[in-house]
Amino acid sequence: MKTNNVLLLELQPADGLGGMLRSMLEMHAETGIQLQQEAVTSIEQVGKGINELITRSHPAVIFLISPQRLLNRVKGLFKSLREVAAPPLVIVSDASTPDEIFEVIQLGAADYVTAPFKPTDILPRLWRLLDLQRNGEALPANTMAGVSRPLLGQSQAFLEAVSPIPLVAKCDASILISGETGTGKEVCAHAIHELSTRAARPFQAINCGAIPVELVENELFGHERGAYTHAATAQMGLIQASDGGTLFLDEIDSLPLVAQVKLLRFLQEKEFKPLGSTKTRHADVRIITATNVNVEKAVQEGRLRQDLYYRLNMIPILLPPLRERQEDIPLLAHHFLAQYSRKFEKTVVRFSPSALQKLLFHAWPGNVRELENVVARAVALTQHPVIECGNIMLTPRVEMKYNESFQEMKAKVVEQFERTYLQSLLIAHRGNITKAAEAAQKNRRAFFQLLRKHQINAEQFRASELD
Repeated sequence: MKTNNVLLLELQPADGLGGMLRSMLEMHAETGIQLQQEAVTSIEQVGKGINELITRSHPAVIFLISPQRLLNRVKGLFKSLREVAAPPLVIVSDASTPDEIFEVIQLGAADYVTAPFKPTDILPRLWRLLDLQRNGEALPANTMAGVSRPLLGQSQAFLEAVSPIPLVAKCDASILISGETGTGKEVCAHAIHELSTRAARPFQAINCGAIPVELVENELFGHERGAYTHAATAQMGLIQASDGGTLFLDEIDSLPLVAQVKLLRFLQEKEFKPLGSTKTRHADVRIITATNVNVEKAVQEGRLRQDLYYRLNMIPILLPPLRERQEDIPLLAHHFLAQYSRKFEKTVVRFSPSALQKLLFHAWPGNVRELENVVARAVALTQHPVIECGNIMLTPRVEMKYNESFQEMKAKVVEQFERTYLQSLLIAHRGNITKAAEAAQKNRRAFFQLLRKHQINAEQFRASELD
């Protein structure tokens, strides 16, 4: 059996983190692991000698052990590591914040672990990294190319929201995705799974708010035969079915409090008991959660346990509503047009300018899901190759809540009007800036400045894009 060298590189030996980690690995790691521990007195020493250290020890994985107070000084070490053929690096610390986790992963760390250490936290991460080394595979690249359910959007608000996904997918930190209904939270969770080292294992999804309270625990943890009336056979729960993969829990704030306690225990210990069983079982599952409510308010109201919230919210992702990314509406609409034209076996090739204008002026309370349904309905009902304005059937616009000052509300309304007006002109004139500027009775330079102000790309309205 090939021996895998694992290097424990400890920056502050007096804190005892390295000793705790080594003791746990020696007690629980399977044969074939050779541990080597190095104590470092200064960051500079590591930076200068990292090439020699890697050459000498040939580690398959490096655990870089550092107290939280020294993490800022560790950042310079990543440059030294990138200059050599360094193996995967796992940061080990006594505490962390979401910003710190994201930053070190962005710099090149493969994962991030905080004390207290548990075999169920450390060992599955180590085995996955070693498997990648043995199979000659690289860690997932920082790209979203190749995901089966693409995250579509070009607006700044959307790109800023999803930009962390390729990075956080690499580590096992818990992620809480927030956003209004229909913003694409499950699509986001699926992308994280497919870009992670768990991609070959199952992805399971469940809406906690759609399951009767008395059945939630059964869905998550399963049951043994005879656990309750009519339980004629044993049933596997979603946690066991997701072993090695990812479990996505939508509307986590709807999870009953009793189930929240059991979920918290699973997150801490990676162990659970099916209903009616006295036997503890283990599963290696990454939990991704989502909510469409103000989660801090849910904690204050007692609907979500505070300790569970802190455990789930290691890395937060907030998806913007469609009304805040209006420039993405034409892109999304054409994507759904092509999708449902194939599905319904119809030759529908484009929207008329008036139809696109109607889509742009809508408030979209149901967000991307509502837009998809509207386009699907239009494709299904039309008998022509072009979707006309009359084919777009929308729900009535939701009344605005006037709870802001006059100036704040005026600024928002003016901004929305300008963006929608500019996009409508570009649709009508097929992306021709000169003609659109003439229609607005503005010179071309002033019109272009307005486009830049609202970050509108005229290219997406060109004739080739609209056909």
